[in-house]
Amino acid sequence: MADKETPLGALGIDLGGTKIHAEVLDASGRSVWRQRLPTPAGNYDKTLQCIVQLVDGARTAVGSASLSIGLGGPGALAANGLIKNANSNCLNGRPLPKDLEALLGQPVRFANDANCLALSESVDGAGAGQAMVFAVILGTGTGAGLAVNGQVLTGPNRLAGEWGHNPLGWQDDAERATAQSEPCWCGQPGCIESFVSGPAMARDHQRHQGAHLTADQIAQAAAAGDANCQATLERHAHRLARALAGVINLLDPDVIVLAGGLSKMPHLYQRVPELWSRWVFSGGVRDPVRTQLLPAAHGDASGVRGAAWLWRELAAGARC
Repeated sequence: MADKETPLGALGIDLGGTKIHAEVLDASGRSVWRQRLPTPAGNYDKTLQCIVQLVDGARTAVGSASLSIGLGGPGALAANGLIKNANSNCLNGRPLPKDLEALLGQPVRFANDANCLALSESVDGAGAGQAMVFAVILGTGTGAGLAVNGQVLTGPNRLAGEWGHNPLGWQDDAERATAQSEPCWCGQPGCIESFVSGPAMARDHQRHQGAHLTADQIAQAAAAGDANCQATLERHAHRLARALAGVINLLDPDVIVLAGGLSKMPHLYQRVPELWSRWVFSGGVRDPVRTQLLPAAHGDASGVRGAAWLWRELAAGARC
């Protein structure tokens, strides 16, 4: 019988804007249980209740209360233990891990959801075996995480990888006007998130075509031959290429991994690398960009898998 202090499985929880996904992995990384619940939008207390419900379900399903618990979510955990910078505003200023520990009776390890993605994809995903992996979530928001040699970097301010809240580079006049009239939720004009997220694509399409379509609807119509929707996807790819060229110029990662709803658009993996060479610094030398742009190997499960691995990463001595 295992020591009661030794977890018998790793429970990962991915707290998203629309859903909360929980999954239990065994020591080999095999999924042995999973469940999803809708996220109670804007309600902190109900969000806690949903997470507790998922943990109780996991404990019951695997027949043991001995599970390590890792939680991935938006924003970052400040030095005072409070969540900051989350686009789910009800989390900001709240001691989320501490509140969950009180309800669950055991430690909970928290990390930014994009950091969880980076950890998952660098351990056994699209970036496995690569020295530097930059992982991007393209969905309701836009976040990123950075893993070096299989360990996530966060920095003293817990801001490493906050790519989405830097300005989009090389803006044209129309983009600068949009940035001033439609600032990011964080209060700054021109954030990358304001140009490349799913809602940003929908706003861009409405601005140019006057039609109210979601990013998924735009992609479907474009695939069916709609020229207006194809033009929207091209503008989006152009902006994403500029945003990622800035990453390559600064970090020069081996692999950039995309996850989130927009990552399922197959044209990005051809079109963005075709475009980004224009802005990647090469000193005028014709030298192809060697950074790979790949979809997350674990798809929607990447974030929850990374959350499950948080305790293993801590044991390995990572700065997280």
